[in-house]
Amino acid sequence: MKYFPKGLDVFDDMFDGFFAKQPTFTGSAMRTDVYEKDGYYNLDIELPGYNKEDVQMDIIDGYLNIKATHNISNEEKDAKGNLIRSERRFGTCSRSFYVGENIKAEDVKAKFENGMLNIVLPSKEQKSIETKQTVTIE
Repeated sequence: MKYFPKGLDVFDDMFDGFFAKQPTFTGSAMRTDVYEKDGYYNLDIELPGYNKEDVQMDIIDGYLNIKATHNISNEEKDAKGNLIRSERRFGTCSRSFYVGENIKAEDVKAKFENGMLNIVLPSKEQKSIETKQTVTIE
């Protein structure tokens, strides 16, 4: 016996409406591929739903730290301007990679495009650097 009025089945329409349109923030954020090529390490990091402005990078004590923070606020109003739905979501993810205490911020090249952060840094050690350095993303 069905408990819904004829023609209305919640399970048939569940993924066609509201739920299908929402971005998700899951543990799969920041999937990373690391490979070495021509004396450089390349890191390809997936950041779907994030913008370049959402991503910060720095080097502290030999660790390359990457943090992405995302805020979404969504309001929908009817024809009269009455609020019918308001949602807020916050997501953040971070990763750290040990790159050696000899890597300087200017040695690291980073580019963000279409939800993909590409980082290139030398695989050979250089002289020691001890202060916090911020990495610029192109």
